[in-house]
Amino acid sequence: MSENLKAQILELAIGIAKEAGELLSARPEVFDLETKSSAIDFATQMDKASEELIVSRILAARPDDGIIAEEGSEVISKSGYTWVIDPLDGTVNYFYGVAGWNVSIGIKNSEGVQVGVVYAPSIGALWSATKGGGAFLNGKRISCNDPVELNRALIGTGFSYDVNVRAAQAELVSKLLPEIRDLRRIGAGAADLCLVATGRLDAFYELGLNEWDLAAGGLVATEAGALVTGRKGAPAGKEMVIAAGPHLHAILSEIIN
Repeated sequence: MSENLKAQILELAIGIAKEAGELLSARPEVFDLETKSSAIDFATQMDKASEELIVSRILAARPDDGIIAEEGSEVISKSGYTWVIDPLDGTVNYFYGVAGWNVSIGIKNSEGVQVGVVYAPSIGALWSATKGGGAFLNGKRISCNDPVELNRALIGTGFSYDVNVRAAQAELVSKLLPEIRDLRRIGAGAADLCLVATGRLDAFYELGLNEWDLAAGGLVATEAGALVTGRKGAPAGKEMVIAAGPHLHAILSEIIN
């Protein structure tokens, strides 16, 4: 992807994310809940409204591009570019009125994610990145913390909706807690990755992230100097995501592995 095209798509993605964020900021008094993968995993009418807005804006501007989105929208790409969308990352936060929910939009081609935007209006944060072009928060270049020792690390994580998986996750938490500065559970994977990029978290790990959780935030973190991998250096994905500056990443990966 040329630098000019990256800039054009970034501008489009930022505009769409802001529009979706404005829609979501008008939080309803009553929610319609639709159960998803488990009794504690749900979508609201606002997840769907945000996705519909985002998809319509993308296809109006770039009708040959593909779509992969959390709430089910799927369009096969004719151009070689696909938009990977989480229209409301952190639905539980949003439902309860807790800050940190966001709109996450990544654009990928055959060489990986090229552009990423994560917009969290509840905390006034717009993160953006282009591959090879650095990472930014509200237009200011950012970088992750490095080096950080484990006993000084503030680490973010998330927990599965599957209660059986949570038992294993609790074991890892109990192993880490005596060794680190502290642990945070923000409740929105894309924002967690961006907080690593900004140095507000030293590291983040989570089991069970989907492509739409990872695409934009993963690029932001990588462009800010973090390593973003799975277990044993494998690509980050649903099985595991570990994000941190290189020094801490090596230590944390050894423990998680």
